[in-house]
This record gives sequence, structure tokens and C-alpha cells, in this order.
Amino acid sequence: MEIRNYSLKIAVLLILMSKHILITGGAGFVGSTIATGFKKKYPKYTVYAFDSLKRRGSELNLNRLKDAGVNFIHGDIRNAEDLKEFTHLDLIVDASADPSVLSGIQSPVYPLINANLFGTVNCLELADKHKAAFIFLSTSRVYPIKNLEAAAFEELDTRFVWSDKQLLRGISSKGVQEDFPMDGSRSFYGATKLGSELMITEYNELKGIQTVINRCGVISGPWQMGKVDQGVLVLWLARHYFKGELSYIGYGGTGKQMRDVMHADDLFDLIDHQTHHLQLYNGKTLNVGGGNKVSFSLLELTALCEQITGNKLPIKSIKENRVADVRIYMSDCSQLQALTPQSGWEPKKNMEMLVSDTFEWMKKNEKELKYILG
Repeated sequence: MEIRNYSLKIAVLLILMSKHILITGGAGFVGSTIATGFKKKYPKYTVYAFDSLKRRGSELNLNRLKDAGVNFIHGDIRNAEDLKEFTHLDLIVDASADPSVLSGIQSPVYPLINANLFGTVNCLELADKHKAAFIFLSTSRVYPIKNLEAAAFEELDTRFVWSDKQLLRGISSKGVQEDFPMDGSRSFYGATKLGSELMITEYNELKGIQTVINRCGVISGPWQMGKVDQGVLVLWLARHYFKGELSYIGYGGTGKQMRDVMHADDLFDLIDHQTHHLQLYNGKTLNVGGGNKVSFSLLELTALCEQITGNKLPIKSIKENRVADVRIYMSDCSQLQALTPQSGWEPKKNMEMLVSDTFEWMKKNEKELKYILG
């Protein structure tokens, strides 16, 4: 009898030690960082990286995933049939998306909705089937553009900053809070992510799924394939490294528009904490970003890229604003930090560390990256 009880205890312990985690968008920049992060920290976990490999450069992550012991599955979240092969899941981290703010503006909108909204619903159905927890990577782009642009600001030597005195609620020099007014346009991309947030809330309430929504600002670091409309920090560094062309676009062409940013490793630390403290985060919608401590203007980023690469580029000045752009965005993460007052999450890697890490990755993989980022 004692042997049987002992064996049962061992079996329960092994189950607790071995979570089954699915990362959608798992061959992308953020998804692959989370997938490899889990597998390296918890070797007993079974980690699946699910990806369509649609994003150019995502194929470069396949060896990285394999070397870490992550199981790669080629599939598309837009197709519910592709998600049927899983036999057991404890957690789904939805990191898949078309992340471009310009998507749908000068092209058909349906592909964006199909990927970002219908794809999320397919993942939620999968979570319901397995009674798995669901962590969603949303975006700061759910906040309406006109409201952000209406906020009082000041112009400093190298950046624009928000003022403390504001007519709108939920915004200050610390950034945007979760109760910021949500009426108004936010881009088709932002609308699809907000739609997903609403559906997640319903699944949490009506289906009983444990859910967490993280409204992320700019995320950056090694393995990001930066483009003009998404991944600006890596794009800026890559153009300096490969000696390409750059422009300050909009807001007078001075390069003072500002964003906060966080290293993808810092995001993994948060996802890891949320995974193992779901009772604390369940049902929450939280801003996640670098805040004042980890932020940059394009002008400041230029100086940092020049310092790290040793290359100086002529940068064009285009005064006219781009559609759906914002002068300033910064996340106020006070609500997130208040959840864990003793061990509250905050980014560990500053701007210099973030850019240096990315620079070392570019040097190490220069041959493969040149045709993508060069």
C-alpha cells in the first residue's frame, strides 16, 4: 500500500513538473524567444512552436528552436484543422499576429482580420477543448490615435514627452494607463487586437478559461526582422550596420518622436511569472513596456547606433506625418507592478544592453541577415 501511494505521489510530481505549452507564432521573434526561454529554464516541459513561416526570416529560427529542444509544428492558426493534432495542453501563449499598423490601410482588410481575430478565436477554442490557460500578447495600438495625439506634450532637445497636466484621464508623463479613453480609431491592426481582447474576456467569463492579456509596447532584441512598419529599433540598427538609407518621417522630420521599448528576454520573464502565478493574473488586462527607464526617440537611437556600430549615416528629413503614426507612446505599467509588490516585474535590460545584444546577434549572423535586413 505504501509503495502504491509513493508511486502515485511520484506520478503526480512528474505531471506537475512537465507542462505542455503551445506558442503560436513560435518561429517569430517574440514567439521563438518565449519558446526557447521555457525549454531552457524548464527542460522537463514539452514546448511546441506553431508557425506558418509566413514572415520573412522566421525560417532562420528553426535551428534555434531545434537546438533548444522545442518541437516545431508547421501550421496556420487561421485554419482550425491545423490545431487539432494536440492531445494535451496546459497553456497557450498566443504570440501570432500580422503586427503591421499599415496593414489593411492600402490593402484589403480581410486577411488581417482573418489572422488577428479569427486566428485568436481558433486558439481560444483550442484552449477551451484542453482547458488550458491562455496568455495573449496584445498591443498598445488598441489605444485610439486621436486621443494619444490630443495629449499635452513638451518638446525637449532630443525627444517629445507627455506633460503631467492632461485633460484626458489615464495619461501622464509616466505613460498611458489601462483606463485611457477607448473611443476613436486605432488602425485596422489595433482594432483586430482589441476585438481579440473582447473575445478573450468572454471566454474567461463564460467558458472559465484562465486568461491574461498583455498590452505590449515596442518589443525588440535579437532575432527580430525589423521593417519600416514594425520593428523600428532593429531596422534602425541594421541600416547603420549595413550602411543603408534612413529617414526621420513626420512631426517636422526632427526624429524626436518617442517610444518605450523592452527586450524580448524581459517579456519572457513576465510570461514565465504569469504562467506560474495564474491565480494572480487571471482575468487581468495589463500594460507591459519599458516605461520611462527604457525608452528612446529616433534621434537618440541614431546616436546610440552610431556609437555601437561606428558608422554614421546621412538621414533624410520628411516633415509630413505618416498615416496612423503617433508622436509619443509610453506604457504606464503601475498596475502590473502593483500586482507583485515584493517581486514586481520591471525590465532588467536598458537601451544600451538591448542595442548591444542585437548588434552582437547581427555580427554573428551577418551573412544570413544581410538579404533580410541589409
